[in-house]
Amino acid sequence: MSDLGGSSRSVLQRRGNFSNAFQAALDGVAVLAIAYVLIQRQIGVLSAHYTVMVMLLLAIMGLLYDRFAIYRTNSNFTGKAARLAQAWSLAFAVLLMLGFLTKQTDVFSRRLIAQLYVLGLFAQLLLHLVVRSLQKYFVRHAVEVDNVIIIGTSQLASYLNQRIAHNPWLSEHVVGCVALSEDDGADSTRADGLPPVLGSLTDLLALITQHDVRTVYFAIPLHASVVVEDLYFKLLDQHVAIHWVPDIFSLRLINHSVREIAGVPVLTLSETPLTGTRRLVKSIEDMVLASLILVLVSPVLALVALAIKLDSPGPVFFRQSRMGWNGKVFRIWKFRSMAVQPAEDTVVRQATEHDPRVTRVGAFIRRTSLDELPQIFNVLRGEMSLVGPRPHAVQHDHEYSKRIQQYFARHNIKPGITGLAQVRGYRGETRDINEMVQRVQSDIEYINNWSLWLDFSILLRTFRAFTGKNAY
Repeated sequence: MSDLGGSSRSVLQRRGNFSNAFQAALDGVAVLAIAYVLIQRQIGVLSAHYTVMVMLLLAIMGLLYDRFAIYRTNSNFTGKAARLAQAWSLAFAVLLMLGFLTKQTDVFSRRLIAQLYVLGLFAQLLLHLVVRSLQKYFVRHAVEVDNVIIIGTSQLASYLNQRIAHNPWLSEHVVGCVALSEDDGADSTRADGLPPVLGSLTDLLALITQHDVRTVYFAIPLHASVVVEDLYFKLLDQHVAIHWVPDIFSLRLINHSVREIAGVPVLTLSETPLTGTRRLVKSIEDMVLASLILVLVSPVLALVALAIKLDSPGPVFFRQSRMGWNGKVFRIWKFRSMAVQPAEDTVVRQATEHDPRVTRVGAFIRRTSLDELPQIFNVLRGEMSLVGPRPHAVQHDHEYSKRIQQYFARHNIKPGITGLAQVRGYRGETRDINEMVQRVQSDIEYINNWSLWLDFSILLRTFRAFTGKNAY
């Protein structure tokens, strides 16, 4: 038999979506039209400065809208509107920053810029709502619905069934699922939300004919993936679309993604979010903000250092080995808040409430988190970030990693002075393992959802968390 599978085409298919391209074109035209009308009415002529401004705005929109996946997601309209507002606002923030850097802000009308921002956002939201409504109408009334069978009875099969049922853009209807064996179809093993079990794999071909099935989804555990190879060529003869959804979600995924390397599909299970330009952006954020904060808090640093020196004998700063990004050990800077311990006391113990080791000044700076301020120097050295998972003592890392399976996943990003766990109240002493589990879960959530917006929101919330109940 000749080999018909050879092809120079990438295994990962990039499907063009006319509606997305159309929506992007509408947004661009709307912004152009609003800008032109405002300029004509208020300025009278489209000058070179305003032409460059509008072109820059469109270019920034293109970059940020792709970053926010404005045209690649089909979530509910509220979620999409929120992302659109964020991307549009950030585009204007970048435009204004460029204006300040080039000292061109005085050339433009502030009233015109404000009106363009408001009207542009309103017009885009309206266009997205209209296009969305037209798409729903077209899918419901003009597209034939395909019957679907899901192979598998796991939680993934149940989840897939619910996602298909609640997705208005998929013209598909799940008629049922097929168990890998007769035992898998038993009611005691059924997952919640699973469609009716129509039979086992031996009944699959007959069920496809009986229910006029046009699409088959494999939603099976990794250990049963051999089923795909056994059935694939048989299903080709049935003229059905075949999709494989590997059940990897029993694993704790860290910033997972699907991509390709030279046409070979690669499913990333764990990876730092700081790759390429994202790493550069995070570094710039840290350097700029840390430098500004250092200038602002220098008097506070001096006063705290003097108070520590007068309050108790010993050094002003406390330095300790901590594990950072990719498991690299560094020395963290903190203001000393405890009395100097004997050299033979090598066990690292967390501070507790009313801890006798804490000095008078130490109690205050721990309660107000001022003891963490010297870590700005760790940020400027590139060892830490302003926002990220809090680094723990190396000894504690080894202890908790034995009890929490995904503990070391929190090192997939630079440690931070503050983090998502801290603003949620998971800071200070951890009295039981469940508190550390919640802290680790928040750290992994941060890694999976990292963005500049998330960093800024955490920094703002940190000021309210300075005097949290666990700070001692």
